[in-house]
Amino acid sequence: MEVISTETEDQLITLAQPKKSSRPGIARMQPFALENDLPWIQVAPDAPYFITESGENWTPIGQNDAITWPDFEGLFRRKNLAQVEGHLAWLAGKGVTCLRLMLEYAQHDHSYFERPAGNFSPNMVQLWDDLFKLCAKYNMRILLTPFDTFWMWIRWKHHPYNAKNGGPCKKRSGWLFCPNTMEAVKNRLTFVVERWGGSGVLFGWDLWNEIHPAYAGGRTDNFFEVIQELSQHVRTLEMSLYGKSHPQTVSLFGPVLDEHPTVADVIFRHPMLDFASTHFYDAASINKPKETVLSAICTGKLVREAINHLQGNRPFFDSEHGPIQVYKTKQKMLPEAFDDEYFRHIQWAHLAAGGAGGGMRWPYRQPHTLTHGMREAQKSMAGFIELIDWKNFRRKNLNEEVKLNSDSFAAFACADDKQAILWLLRKDATPKNKGLINPDATPIAVSVTVPGMMAGDFKVTLWNTLQDYPVKSSTISHLEGGDLILDLGEVKADIAVALTLEN
Repeated sequence: MEVISTETEDQLITLAQPKKSSRPGIARMQPFALENDLPWIQVAPDAPYFITESGENWTPIGQNDAITWPDFEGLFRRKNLAQVEGHLAWLAGKGVTCLRLMLEYAQHDHSYFERPAGNFSPNMVQLWDDLFKLCAKYNMRILLTPFDTFWMWIRWKHHPYNAKNGGPCKKRSGWLFCPNTMEAVKNRLTFVVERWGGSGVLFGWDLWNEIHPAYAGGRTDNFFEVIQELSQHVRTLEMSLYGKSHPQTVSLFGPVLDEHPTVADVIFRHPMLDFASTHFYDAASINKPKETVLSAICTGKLVREAINHLQGNRPFFDSEHGPIQVYKTKQKMLPEAFDDEYFRHIQWAHLAAGGAGGGMRWPYRQPHTLTHGMREAQKSMAGFIELIDWKNFRRKNLNEEVKLNSDSFAAFACADDKQAILWLLRKDATPKNKGLINPDATPIAVSVTVPGMMAGDFKVTLWNTLQDYPVKSSTISHLEGGDLILDLGEVKADIAVALTLEN
């Protein structure tokens, strides 16, 4: 569709009147088709990871971004599509496969997806048309969530869903139980499904960003029904239009589980959801990190706890984390070298503990972009993941089951009887004044025992997480099965290990 340049808000509202679908009360525009689309993503049938519909392994490596932040602001009214395309090409070169994005970012009035409610902004529709097209070109996928609930909550008096602005809801505390609001939400989801839902660029749905009692008058007992209603609406529509559906999750601000533990039943085990995602915001180690090791140890524990909640082969990954307290409360940024190591450590702890990919950082930097060091860390992980056959990896978390010969390292591990991922992190070489691992620390000889491995020959690949290459690759014979002892040599700071059965 053409870009519509408007001079006044009244003109925008007038020009944004959508066409009507065959279903009464549902507004829509013409479906958007891509010439070179991507295969859809689905959950692997026999493992807690993802594959393409053609059966290829696929791992979400990426971060949170926003359509109003520097890397994507050129999309709006096509101000600088060349810059956005260049950025996506660069991301693809760093191994990034997925972006978590919100359909609107309500910090600014111009980026509302509807205004007024039920009327879809032509400029925003054009923005998403362009983004889907560019993502298809660079093999990039989107984890899409329909609302930016943070700024929607803070700037509620301005939001088009506010009844004072002609919207369906009188109070922000009623979003999740107001029938009119739920109909408006489903109307928005219908529009997106009909216009972009046929594309493989859409990895999956985060049906509600950080579902929270505050949005339901302090209640959590209706979460199951809310998720059921939204999930069924999207899946039924996708199946009727395309004969298949995109994976679904509902994200949660992790600390909510401390006060409302029963929410785990819907976040991790709701029968309509396909994968689980929480947001890692541990106050003691992630929100305001003082050194880079404890944040990784906490991440490993949180992944293990999440996996223990799951049933069957449901994937899990942290879809948002970062130094939120440093940025919001202290109004500072972490020093770049510190932040790079903090990012890299969380990423590897997440993957090795059994999460899908390395988790998805919220930048918490000015400008709101990841550093080049973080991009290099993503590239390194993208190389490592090629070593594992994810669609056949029925992992269990083994953080506490693997045994080390040295107390100087923390272990992060997951395995089945044919494959294993290990990451060992030095924990006794972090100077108190800087919080980074001492680059001049004396290396220590390390061996690790992995339980429950099948008898056979295993390929062992040691990976340098600071670079995109293996340190060493060898084959060892494990004749009797059971405990497998790996001699990793001398390690100064950290090392990742891929263990795969060769025969």
